Order: sequence, then C-alpha cells, then structure tokens
Amino acid sequence: MSILELSEQEIIRRNSLAELRNMGIDPYPAEEYVVNGYTNEIRENFKDDAEARQVSIAGRIMSRRIMGKASFIELKDSVGRIQVYLNRDEICPGEDKELYNTVFKRLLDIGDFIGVKGYVFRTQTGEISVHAQEFIVLSKSLRPLPIVKVKDGVTYDAFTDPELRYRQRYVDLVVNEDVKEIFVKRTKVFNTMRDYINSYGYLEVDTPVLQSIPGGAAARPFITHHNALDMPLYLRIANELYLKRLIVGGFEGVYEFSRNFRNEGMDRTHNPEFTVMELYVSYKDYNWMMAFTENMIEKICLATNGTTDVKVGENTISFKAPYKRISILDSIKEFTGYDLHDMSEDEIREVCKKLDIEADETMGKGKMIDEIFGEKCEGNYIQPTFITDYPVEMSPLTKKHRSKAGLTERFELMINGKEIANSYSELNDPIDQRERFEEQLRLSEKGDDEAMFIDQDFLRAMEYGMPPMGGIGIGMDRLVMLMTNQTTIQEVLLFPQMKLEKTQKKDPASKYISLEIAQDWIPVIQKAGYQTIEDLSEANPGKLHQELCGINKKYKLELQNPTGDLVSSWITNAQNSLK
Repeated sequence: MSILELSEQEIIRRNSLAELRNMGIDPYPAEEYVVNGYTNEIRENFKDDAEARQVSIAGRIMSRRIMGKASFIELKDSVGRIQVYLNRDEICPGEDKELYNTVFKRLLDIGDFIGVKGYVFRTQTGEISVHAQEFIVLSKSLRPLPIVKVKDGVTYDAFTDPELRYRQRYVDLVVNEDVKEIFVKRTKVFNTMRDYINSYGYLEVDTPVLQSIPGGAAARPFITHHNALDMPLYLRIANELYLKRLIVGGFEGVYEFSRNFRNEGMDRTHNPEFTVMELYVSYKDYNWMMAFTENMIEKICLATNGTTDVKVGENTISFKAPYKRISILDSIKEFTGYDLHDMSEDEIREVCKKLDIEADETMGKGKMIDEIFGEKCEGNYIQPTFITDYPVEMSPLTKKHRSKAGLTERFELMINGKEIANSYSELNDPIDQRERFEEQLRLSEKGDDEAMFIDQDFLRAMEYGMPPMGGIGIGMDRLVMLMTNQTTIQEVLLFPQMKLEKTQKKDPASKYISLEIAQDWIPVIQKAGYQTIEDLSEANPGKLHQELCGINKKYKLELQNPTGDLVSSWITNAQNSLK
C-alpha cells in the first residue's frame, strides 16, 4: 500500500510499528498470553478488606490519560472494561525507562491490544482498578477506531451510520457496547430452543445446502453449477423435504437450524440468507404443535429477558402462553368485510381489485389470498396469534382439514405484525402430494417463478410409507428481533448482506502515462483529487502545481518538483485527449 493512500493517523501508527520492531519488540507475538481474570468477575469478587488479588488480563486500550510518571488506561476485554493504573517506576524499576516513556507513552495507541499483570485495588475516587506491574504489547492496531465519548450518561460522536455499522461490524462491536448484547441474546435464544427440543428426545441433524431440486417452499432460489458433475445446483430455500425423508426412515422427531437462501428482495425484515429452525415429529398434528410452540417461546423469552413481557418498539408484547387462535379466512372477513370461503379464483381476483391489491393472471387463488392477508390483516396482530386453517391452494405440503372442506391443517404464528412460524399437520398421502405438486407445476408454467418444483425422490420416499406428523418452521432472525427489541433484521445478523461498497472511479496509470506524465507523479496527482483524466482536464494549473509540491513535501516523497509549465502541459494534454 502506497503511503499516499494512508491517512495521517495511519502513517503515524505504521511508523510506531516500525519503531517497536527496531526496539526488538514483536508487536504481534505468537506465544500464548495466559489470562486469569476478566473485568466483570474482577469487580464482582473484589473485597476491600481482602488480600490484594494478583491478576493477568488482556484487552484493547479504549482510552488513556497520561500524567507524566503515572497514567490511567481503560482496557476492554471480551466482557467489559476496567481501569488500569500504570506508574513509570513500577513498570520500569531499573534505570531503563524506555518501556514506559517510549513504548507506552508514545508508541501505543487507542485500539492496541496489551496484556497487563498486576493487582486489584480501589482508587481514591472509589473505582475498582488494576495496578499494573508489567505489560506486554499483544497487537498493534494500524487504523484508528471511531472515538465514542460518554459523559454524564450522554454519548457524543456515536458510531451510528447503519451502512458503516453493518459493513464494519467488527468496529461496531468494539465501540457500541449494546451491540454485543444483542448477539449474546441471540445465542441464548438458539440454545434455549435447542435445549427445549432436546428435552423431548428429538434429534438435531444436518441436511444438504446444495440441492438438485429447490423444494420445501415456494420461493425463487439461487442457482449455481457443479463443475465436476456438470449439473446445476440450488442453494436450499428450505430443508423440509430432507427432514421428512428422515421421518420415513424411522426417526420419531428431527430438527435443524437451517441456513436458507432466497433470491428475492431485501428490506427491514428480509435478508437473502437467513436462519430457520424446522422440526418434524411423528404422530403429532398442528394442534399439538401450537401448544408446543407457545410453551417453547414463553420459555425462550424468560431465559433471554427474565420476563414474558417484552417491549418491542411502542408495544409491550406478552409471550405468556396460551396465544389467540383465528382462521385466515375469518381474519380477512374481520378486517376487509369480504367472506372468501366459497369464492372462485375470478371472484377473489375481483375482490383484490376492490381492495386495490395487484393481482395479475399468473396468480392463483392461494397467492391472491396470501396477498390480501398480507396487505390488510397481518400488520394488526401485535400480540402472539395463531392464524389457522389456510386454503388448500396456499399449502401444497399440508394435510387437508379433517372437518372443513377446501382448507388445510396449517397455522402461522404472527407477532408484532409479522410471521414468525409456519406449521402443518403434514401431508403424508403420496397420491394427494403428487397432485398438489402438479398444480404447482401448472402455476410455474403460468409464470409464477416462486411455484414449487416437483421432487420425484421425495414422492418415492412417501410411497414407502410416511407416518402422520406435525411440522413447524420458525424464523430465528425475526424471533431474535422480537427478543432484543430490534426493528430491522440487519441488527440481529452479524454480517447482513450489503451492496458492493462504492469505490471512487480511478483511471489506470496507463492513461496518465499517455499524457507524458512521469510514473512517480501519477499517485501524487490522484492523491490531490484528480482521479480521472477528466478531473485533470478541469484543473487550475497554478492550484494543481501548488498541491503537488505540498504533497511532495508533506509525505517526504523526495521527488523533484515539476515546473508550472510542465503541470500546465499535463492539463492541456488531458484536455486534448478528451476531444
């Protein structure tokens, strides 16, 4: 990397790095640094009347106050921060004071990692701190962190730009204390769910991410190609059909935290890569699954937040079981006034027009009902509510309702206006399943690019005999959003999908060379802001000459400054090249 591509702070840090090495100090040592304490438990276990505890801690310097022979730093480890006191004559008991005077005071920066050994004490101001007796450099940082200041509970210069936070999550986690807690809670949600399901004796499994047929859901897949097999493959949109194959094989209950991929839109609640927990249990139905789900989510909420009442935006949501239940067609009737129970496809399309919902000819009955519910009903369900008994056209993998013609035994769990879970009394009639797959094929031929593919191997598995079962898929990212009071899915994904980072357009060196500009001056011209020949053609000769000479001096490039006439000729050549 050229020195001209670095900021002034980055240049200073690289110079400090070089000086550390010249002093014989390895700024990136390989050997283990043994830690025996962490900031939170050091504070919790401190007693004023006890013998001073010797500790060895490590972390990142987050702030420092240098006061001659004595200094204070704030050290951040994996669980919190603690103040460290350093005294020159204790760090350097002999004649050589370089470790304190040069290394600590001049060559270390905020963001560097160090190891500290010393004892725990309380300062005169009452703050529990570590009195350093020795320290070691563990890692020299070359970029300065954003400096977030907190005074009297007020944060200044906060690192809040979402674009930067999501793209540079590593910085976000360092400087924004509350962000890490979101992901600690995320793990609690996963672990509590896993423990709950395991307590029933069900087995966690892994199924393929690369699939020859993207089955188990109606969604647009990502497509790739396997070179050795010379065949197209799809990133999975769901793992449902593989888990059901395992039920055929004899497992009572199987589940998976599945990373799914859908080549669709991105917004505040959708990311192309997301996590779903899917569970299938033999001999159960959707009624059993509703009770199982509400009790599990209540337990997750208690484990994560210590209460069943959680503040989500302006609403307080109670996750205390049991939850409300209402059929989807009754919900549509309640919020639109239209009873769709016995309507044909054309009649429902007419209802869509009256409700100003777009419904083109490629959309079948199920798709239109889904659109109506999504537009007019879904957002009204703030408290946990099971939406039940979906029309058969909406649910190609679901068992027909035992007593209601044209409906299926399916529910979706709505919380805070969004779907969190989807569950069925699973279809296990192979003939019925084949007919529904064929209907999906007809929708695909009409132009519905989210219609399901026909999975012949799955049908073959069903024909060997599949027991009745209940199944559910829970959107883990949305569930975490609720448990952590976040309004966007990006806040609960460590590395959400982002657009390509914008880079400034820059012409190649060959274009400048064609204008008779010496190679050494090209990066200097671009450092001055003339990234393209077009930029150069619009430059003021006198100003550009002054800028180039200034950069040459500032960065100690030791180039021979060009004459004003030479700079003018470069600009003229640039103008002529564009004619």
